[in-house]
Amino acid sequence: MIALAFTLQQGSFHLAIDVRLGAGVTSLFGPSGAGKTTILDAIAGLRRPSAGTITVGDRVVFSSEAQIDLPPYRRHVGYVPQDVALFPHMNVRRNMLYGRRPGHRPDPAAVARIFEVETLLDRGVGELSGGQRQRIALARALMSSPEVLLLDEPLAAVDVELRRRILPYLARVRDELGTPIVYVTHDRAEVASFADEVVVLDDGRVVQHASRQEWQDRSDTVPERAP
Repeated sequence: MIALAFTLQQGSFHLAIDVRLGAGVTSLFGPSGAGKTTILDAIAGLRRPSAGTITVGDRVVFSSEAQIDLPPYRRHVGYVPQDVALFPHMNVRRNMLYGRRPGHRPDPAAVARIFEVETLLDRGVGELSGGQRQRIALARALMSSPEVLLLDEPLAAVDVELRRRILPYLARVRDELGTPIVYVTHDRAEVASFADEVVVLDDGRVVQHASRQEWQDRSDTVPERAP
């Protein structure tokens, strides 16, 4: 579903990646500074690779050779960054529908059901708990009918118990909507319970690309530097 074959230079940091990701959930795993967020930004069109190609589905969204560099709004990706930013002047319903492409799925009622926010739609953002904000941000990203959902440590700011409650909602996105997910995390438990495949990064390079089971069986190859 997603083919990444590019290099990206940012100051003294050099990223080089050449992987093909499947249609399920891919976890980008590794220490801080490994290049995980940079990869998401490149897919979304927020950072420009130095050279190479990025393909999402059957569309080339970036190619240095063909001089293709689609702007973010034409890449059809949903991006949930670390810092959830809902619009405070809009209620939940308007936040969720913001950016929806007319005539495209998914149905708002189906998304509200998946994230169990049907009773929150008329509330103001200030009335929401942290977990509810996370679910609304995820729902809003889905309403743009993305070809892939990019998640940059969306649960890093919530406690362990809340993470356990939110992860099943992401599994429902994969299972009920079939939306591919690329998920950045430092949490091994999240990878073990949620990912279909794992790309382990260290210092801008891929050191392992394997199924979740293979990653667990070969855990001694995972970089152990502190996040």
